[in-house]
Order: sequence, then C-alpha cells, then structure tokens
Amino acid sequence: MRQGAVGHVRLVEHRGHTVVEKQMTDPARQETEVLALRYLASAGMPVPEVVDVRPGAILMTLMPGDRLDEVELDERLDLLRESAALLRRLHEVSPLRGLGPPPDDASIIERYLGAGGPPLPLTIPAATEAAFCHGDWTDGNLLASGGRLTAIVDWERAHLGDPLRELSRAAWAASRKDPRSFDVMVEGYGADPTAVRAWNAIHAAELWLWFSEAGPPEYLDRLTAELRSWPVT
Repeated sequence: MRQGAVGHVRLVEHRGHTVVEKQMTDPARQETEVLALRYLASAGMPVPEVVDVRPGAILMTLMPGDRLDEVELDERLDLLRESAALLRRLHEVSPLRGLGPPPDDASIIERYLGAGGPPLPLTIPAATEAAFCHGDWTDGNLLASGGRLTAIVDWERAHLGDPLRELSRAAWAASRKDPRSFDVMVEGYGADPTAVRAWNAIHAAELWLWFSEAGPPEYLDRLTAELRSWPVT
C-alpha cells in the first residue's frame, strides 16, 4: 500500500468497498487531518474523502495514482510544476480555524545551534499573510497518473502558516533529488525566487535536526558534509 508517506497505512474492506485505513497515535493530528480533508473536499481540492473516523484511525477513499517519488525524473519535473500551481491554489483557499500549530522556526534555530550543526545563515524571513498550508508538501504525499496529479494526501500537519515557507520547503526538498526542481516549482507557483530561497537555511537546519534525532547516521553525515560548504554571509 503506497498512498502517502506515512507508515501506518493499509487497505481494508468497508461495506463492500476497498478503502484506506490510516492509523494514528496522536489524537490532535487525527483531528487536524479529518478537519482538513472535509474542508478541502468541499473546496474542490483533490483529496481523499473521509469515510469513517474511529479511535486512532481514519478510513478514506483510495485515490488513483502513484507517488511522485516513484516517477521518472523528467516526467516528475512537469508534475512538480503542476504541483506548485496546485499549492498556490491551496494557499488561496479561505483560512480555516482549528488546524494544528505552524512550524516554530525560532525553536528550530535554537535547537540547531545548541546541537552544534554546521554554520548556516539562520534568520527568519519577514512573515507574509498566513495561508492554509499542508505542512508536508513532498513528492511522497503527491499522487499522479497519466501525467497528471490526482491527489494530495497526509494532512495531519495542516496549519495556517507562511505560504512562501511552505513553497520553499517543497522546492528545496525536491531540488535535493534534481537541482532543476527548485526553479520549476518557483516558476509554477509564480513566486519571487529570492524570497523563496531566503527560507532554505531554515529547511536545511530542520532536516539536519531530523537526521540527528531519528535518521540513519549515514544520512546525517552526508548532510553535514553538504552544509559545511553552505555560504554563510
């Protein structure tokens, strides 16, 4: 079962239909995902439909397509461009109260400096107007079929936050697999590249912390080597 990047997902039968069961241990994140899915379905976004909600689990419709991280690189570029336009459409959806908290960038910087990561130009860019954000807009949470995007899944981190931060995180992460991806996504969204790049060091610090706390040691070593060559001004 490959719908989304979350591990606790499986196919189950429910009233004669095959649906997706997503098991969740955090009630707050489960509530956030249900709230986001129901709201965005009514807004016409391509998201799974909530079929049933149970303690520790959500049942939802199975969406067609394969994850974008399983698509060939050249085809993936076109889909990333499309995904950036879809991300902008999400950010233009009317804000919704009751979602989860936005990322705490001051805490990320403090933790990174305390952990002794390689020097980075860590400053928080001036905030823009808060928008409806997915929270983890990556190629593992985007589905595509026939050369078109079919769904966005895994909404447990949905929040009201800085739209350029979210675009930057998605574009920076995609560029680690293919450097062309950054410009493709920024152009597809219609943003100022300089404003988007201003967030990159924050994402690098956040990823470094993730690897240092939970990731394989070889991933941390590789990223540490990359960050040591980051220009610090």
